[in-house]
Amino acid sequence: MTTKDRLPGLPEGVISRSLLVRDLDIHILEAGKRDAPLLLLLHGFPELAYSWRKVLVPLANLGYHVVAPDQRGYGCTKPYDASAPGATRLVRFEDDFRPYGMMNLARDVVALVYTLEHKSVAALIGHDFGSLLAGNCVIARPDLFERVVFMSAPYNGPSPTSSPAGTIASIMNLLKGAQPPRKHYITYFSGPTANADMLRAPQGLHDFLRAYIHAKSGDWAGSGASPQYIPMTSEGLATLPPYYIMPADETMAEVARKCAPSAEEVKTKSSKWLPESELGVYVSEYARAGFQGGLNWYRSLLSDELNDELSLFAGRRIEVPAMYIAGMQDWGTFQMPGALDKMQTQTCTKMDDGDVVRIEGAGHWVQQEKPERVVDEIARFLKKQRDQR
Repeated sequence: MTTKDRLPGLPEGVISRSLLVRDLDIHILEAGKRDAPLLLLLHGFPELAYSWRKVLVPLANLGYHVVAPDQRGYGCTKPYDASAPGATRLVRFEDDFRPYGMMNLARDVVALVYTLEHKSVAALIGHDFGSLLAGNCVIARPDLFERVVFMSAPYNGPSPTSSPAGTIASIMNLLKGAQPPRKHYITYFSGPTANADMLRAPQGLHDFLRAYIHAKSGDWAGSGASPQYIPMTSEGLATLPPYYIMPADETMAEVARKCAPSAEEVKTKSSKWLPESELGVYVSEYARAGFQGGLNWYRSLLSDELNDELSLFAGRRIEVPAMYIAGMQDWGTFQMPGALDKMQTQTCTKMDDGDVVRIEGAGHWVQQEKPERVVDEIARFLKKQRDQR
């Protein structure tokens, strides 16, 4: 089977290959000349390197070597086993999740850069959970990453007084006594049932993924435009969509089913940016590898041991030029109250007001829903930084 057969919708000029990096056989998609400056694209959950398919070639045409990996726990990337090369073993909840901690994931990124034979990265671009990883990479190695673009999830930096686990604990405390009872999606994703709940969703994996992706897109009628600010109160948290603040007795499959698109909505909306053939890539990849590898990233957020590794960088700020891009209908911008403001005013020292961009008509999957606008904004950001040198 060719790459085109396995990955429909992949443009001409995109190469699929694998590299041995640390303890991983990392699958990447790449475009552009390999000796050009590097743009490295980091996906989130439940995504793949394939999630960047629409922007790889346009960004490469700007004069860059553009690389998107399947990250640890995702897609075709797998632990390297010299005794059984090419073999895939499903990640289980019982497995050690410490390799999915932020500092180890950052080591994967740094090692990939050097394996690609680059000595610097013109811009590190992260979406969703990849945004958090991108920020931590730049915090740890500001000498290696010249610019950073955060997408959908604002980056707050390591804090000397709190951790992601502490923030989630505060949210859960505020949710106590809520009627109807609620839970935070990260605590759910960190639990032992989430992988099976989604992989063996009652509506089937295909329909679960179609509904989950639809609910977080600009197509869902329930999304609207997210507010400019959500207070850190029980009332404020109650305004978040149910895929963030979930009914206490429901699985994510049940939440998604309530947001499922009609056949007409799929035909007239979703299929325009995520046709069945392309959705099928996600379905086949997650059916094969499961969700647990990606879910282990969430488990790492709640680990005091793994969060303590980041405390070494507590108080450090992003000193390289930074940009933020999200869809106007993306509630991820405000799902952590105060995050966007803190990123702009405290964490990033070189983030101009004009480089906080919210794109009309897009939700959480902005690089897939509005790829042309995303490329235009990144191109403008990169050109501005070059011109200022």
